[in-house]
Amino acid sequence: LKNLTMIDKTLELVAATSGERIDPDKLPIEDPETYALLARGDLEGIFQLESTGMRQIVRDLKPSSLEDISSILALYRPGPLDAGLIPKFINRKHGREAIDFAHHSIEPILQETYGIMVYQEQIMKIAQEMAGYSLGEADLLRRAMGKKKVSEMQKHRGIFVQGASDRGVDQKVADELFDQMVLFAEYCFNKSHSTAYGAVTYQTAYLKAHYPVAYMAALLTVNAGASDKVQRYISNCNAMGIEVMPPDINASGIDFTPKGDRILFGLSAVRNLGDGAIRAVIGSRESEGAFQSLADLCDRLPSAVLNRRSMESLIHCGAMDALEPEANRAQLMADLDLLLDWATSRAKDRASGQGNLFDLMAASSDGADADDAATDLSLAPKAPAVKDYHPTEKLRLEKDLVGFYLSDHPLKQLTPPAKLLAPIGLGSLEEQADKAKVSAIAMISEMRQVTTRKGDRMAVLTLEDLTGSCEAVVFPKSYARLADHLMAEARLLVWAAVDRRDERVQLIVDDCRAIDDLRLLMVELDPEQASDVAVQHKLRECLQAYRPDQEQLGVRVPVVAAVREGNTVRYVRLGPQFCVSDASAAALHLQEKAFNVKCSEPLLN
Repeated sequence: LKNLTMIDKTLELVAATSGERIDPDKLPIEDPETYALLARGDLEGIFQLESTGMRQIVRDLKPSSLEDISSILALYRPGPLDAGLIPKFINRKHGREAIDFAHHSIEPILQETYGIMVYQEQIMKIAQEMAGYSLGEADLLRRAMGKKKVSEMQKHRGIFVQGASDRGVDQKVADELFDQMVLFAEYCFNKSHSTAYGAVTYQTAYLKAHYPVAYMAALLTVNAGASDKVQRYISNCNAMGIEVMPPDINASGIDFTPKGDRILFGLSAVRNLGDGAIRAVIGSRESEGAFQSLADLCDRLPSAVLNRRSMESLIHCGAMDALEPEANRAQLMADLDLLLDWATSRAKDRASGQGNLFDLMAASSDGADADDAATDLSLAPKAPAVKDYHPTEKLRLEKDLVGFYLSDHPLKQLTPPAKLLAPIGLGSLEEQADKAKVSAIAMISEMRQVTTRKGDRMAVLTLEDLTGSCEAVVFPKSYARLADHLMAEARLLVWAAVDRRDERVQLIVDDCRAIDDLRLLMVELDPEQASDVAVQHKLRECLQAYRPDQEQLGVRVPVVAAVREGNTVRYVRLGPQFCVSDASAAALHLQEKAFNVKCSEPLLN
């Protein structure tokens, strides 16, 4: 239902922005751009294809028809997965495995699924075509096989083999085929159900391929209440070259809205801002024009409609930034109480029909009403000037209200060498193999200490980076070494192993370093040195002499090769096995061996 709502919302946005009316049931089903999107694995927000396991399967399959999509949806279940049917299906599609049929008469029935029984309807059709079953009898056969009714299946075996024999099929072939049908009946899915789901999958993929801005805006709107999904989809927008702009009190609507090739953040995704308050803001904007200042907003919308908590949310999430560019968020918060009292007083005066002295004077003057209103607002009280929040506090407040960082991110200012240390973002962690060793630059957004049954302490962390978040576990032995680094908001370089449990992917942390002041040991090479095997061997020997042992983990320094080619520098990340425990001693040793070595600037600009 959510995906159908998202499709409708996308069509509505396309119509609103371009005037194009699209019938989702009349989309071209052989669209190359849609299948190209599926083949490259751009599956965020695609119905039924977002899960960890499905993503790689679709990349390997490279579906080229609605039948392919429908089939893989039917096969992605415990039974077919355990039986290894998906690799067989993929290999047969790409010609890496021969497609064979037990009898030529069933080729038209199984051709679309490469000779593999995928659907219940295929079993029923085989019984009809090969053994002369009626449709009702074929359904009874399907039911008996699906429920493993031994006595019923024995009865049907005789009927099936005899019927096939009467139609010229060898009894041995018919008997073997019946065995296959019994085996596959355990896995087979209902085709009508799978095809209907496949059609929705195709529609979502088509719309993302052809109307990416409208589609992603609809996707963000439908998932506005789930901050983890919104963060993931915004990261996907960034990867697609679509900027998601922060909320704006004078431009944002209820939902996420396309603005050219960008998306404007929807007010419905801001916490503490109810539907009534949002509609009041938009209604006032439409009837009386854009808000001129925080005073204007307080004056036009009484606290009964837009209360203090809602105002705070709008200020802290950045929705007021464009309203008063000269005032920082801390200043707006300092002004807020004064303005709310002022606006309440003015509302009471208006309600009683009294007005203040200035109102009476303005009424007798010849100035325009608009000018009078502007003068009124200029008399609104202001707090003494205050400095803006510290950037860290500003971002924390922003995250509290939308679930993630909007205007900036504590990890956004990473230097290029630092990015080498974390080539894989947490948002794509699910694509990594179980037990794979990875490094990540991330921030601890949440931390929970746990005491084991033996009384040892460990920690469960929520890590996040620019692409997403994940859970990470620090077991007791590692925790004993790393406890000083583990605290909320800490920014770390983490070495870990991927741990897959069903559909859940987490990290097992082996080591970490705080990156705020972490520098890299950089070995400068020219292109000839970088490709010289003897130089590589000498560099490896030098580095391994300073390789940290188990007790020294937590102080290791990463090493990066800087290959200078003309005026450009190409950074090459050396694996974690080449980290050193003592950067100064290692640098001195490398210099003695004629290497040009230096420590990098801090990883954060």
